[in-house]
Amino acid sequence: MGSKFNKELKTLVKDKVISPELADKIEQYYATKDIGTPNKLFMIFGIFGALLVGSGIILMLAHNWDDFSRVTKTILAFLPLLIGQFFAGFSILKNKNATWKEASGTFLFFAVGACIALISQIYNIPGDLGSYLLTWIVLCLPLVYLLRSNAVALLTVILSTYYAVEVGVWNYRSAQTPWLYVVFFLAIVPHYILLLKKKISSNTVTIFNWMLPTSIAIALAAFVGNNGNLGFVMYITLFGLLYNIGRLSVFKELRTLRNGYLIIGSLGTVWSLIIFTFRWFWDEYPKMFTYDIQELYIALVLFFITVAVFGYTFWKKGIKGINLFQAAFIIFWGVYFFLPGIEILPVVLMNMLVFALGISAIKIGADKFNFGILNYGLLIISILIICRFFDTGMSFVLRGILFVLVGTGFFVTNYIMLKRQQKIKKQLKDLQL
Repeated sequence: MGSKFNKELKTLVKDKVISPELADKIEQYYATKDIGTPNKLFMIFGIFGALLVGSGIILMLAHNWDDFSRVTKTILAFLPLLIGQFFAGFSILKNKNATWKEASGTFLFFAVGACIALISQIYNIPGDLGSYLLTWIVLCLPLVYLLRSNAVALLTVILSTYYAVEVGVWNYRSAQTPWLYVVFFLAIVPHYILLLKKKISSNTVTIFNWMLPTSIAIALAAFVGNNGNLGFVMYITLFGLLYNIGRLSVFKELRTLRNGYLIIGSLGTVWSLIIFTFRWFWDEYPKMFTYDIQELYIALVLFFITVAVFGYTFWKKGIKGINLFQAAFIIFWGVYFFLPGIEILPVVLMNMLVFALGISAIKIGADKFNFGILNYGLLIISILIICRFFDTGMSFVLRGILFVLVGTGFFVTNYIMLKRQQKIKKQLKDLQL
């Protein structure tokens, strides 16, 4: 406890606000509360320290690597691994604090990767990058739960994403689908749910709230084969799922910037739907579908999961708790699969949907007095108008008028909301007086 806090307690006792006995109890309570609570800054430096020590050892060994015998190389390859295992085991057996576990877990994570790579190089063991990453992930995944390490969990998510992209996107020689990525991702979910229950407002959870949806969005590309059109369907459905997850009641107390699901889902939905507002896309639309392809099955699985999350929110909050961003994927599915051959109609409907999303964002921003969301809605409408600038036959005069109207809308809308905000603050101040 800080000296400032002790001074305040003494002042309260001196001024007879609290009794000396109560002051002692308060001091004992906070002293007990602080025991075993690691300093966050110390934890961060511990993790970075483990990374630097591991990197330093590898660089020193690399300098004279060619001069060592095979036996010496093997011993040196396993040495960081043994050191990491010792400290990780010590942290578990002695039930050390989170700083110990995070630092030892991070060191051991990279020691495993270094050991696999060195042994493969020493004994010329054949293999590709995908199999190397797979082995690394499988060996380190248990550390997440043995050490309850957030750092190892995040590193596993990053490595799993890299594995998915390497196997499914960059490796052109094989047409593999990295299904094990799904297994690895689901294996991290229980750890994440436990974090949500314990400390949802922490910075660690915020990092997970951004890292997990980003990982899914990147890795999904590895599941898209030759059917690019259905790949767009997969992504729009995924962004709908992410947005609906972000709207669950568990995240309602979080600030918008701490909710990566909401922001990535919203931006992804708008970006994907804008592509479908262009006529050229629908002109290249396949006349017939093949219903025995992987992309369609994945899209359907994502669709049913998203509908389930959407239905749960609707059941909990009712129609008033739902906004258009949550239902946009359903509207898109209806247009994409049932109205593609009706001339210009799908293009018109997609333009109307994006415009409606802009209006919806403006309404949400106005209701919450959030200038960021309000201007986001205006930006959606502006981008839509800019897109139509390039693929319609409107005259320059009409285009200019539209830009002037949108620009005026930015100023007027922000001015009106600012005045409303000031009026409400004044009313609250008068009530307090």
